[in-house]
Amino acid sequence: MDNLETATLAAGCFWCVEAVFDDLRGVEDVFSGFSGGHTDNPTYEQVCSERTGHAEVVQIKFNPAELSFADLLRVFFTVHDPTQLNRQGNDIGSSYRSGIFYHSDEQRRVAEEVIAEINAEGIYAGPIVTEVTAFDKFWLAENYHQEYFANNPNQPYCAAVVAPKVAKFRQKYVSRLKK
Repeated sequence: MDNLETATLAAGCFWCVEAVFDDLRGVEDVFSGFSGGHTDNPTYEQVCSERTGHAEVVQIKFNPAELSFADLLRVFFTVHDPTQLNRQGNDIGSSYRSGIFYHSDEQRRVAEEVIAEINAEGIYAGPIVTEVTAFDKFWLAENYHQEYFANNPNQPYCAAVVAPKVAKFRQKYVSRLKK
């Protein structure tokens, strides 16, 4: 599909984020991986060591005729806490940071506008600390990380952390779910 755009987003554990965006209408595909670091083709273990500079990210292929980048970001900001620096819940370190790796000047502009909008609305007690950085490279995570929640819903982390985030997303965005 030539009409698809790409978004690369970091919001803590990629298992959580992938599971949410898999259900969003307008999203064609979601891949778990790494961006924002200085090591080529890092492994999950290397990224978790906090020595590569990468964040766990999802790369999303979406149809902008069905889902705008701004609306995609509005969902992104509701499925994690963008006020926590270098962590999400018990996942701590720069690999779990909140980030938007923009693919164009237009994406950068929209990201900055949506952040300003959310800060102005006072939704969060503190300011959004999500980094907005030019996209450089995306490294696909190992195969077992792809569709992790769908394949492992009873795994303890998935049951305790991922499932509640997915349920909250589905409840809030029921009208935007894939059929």
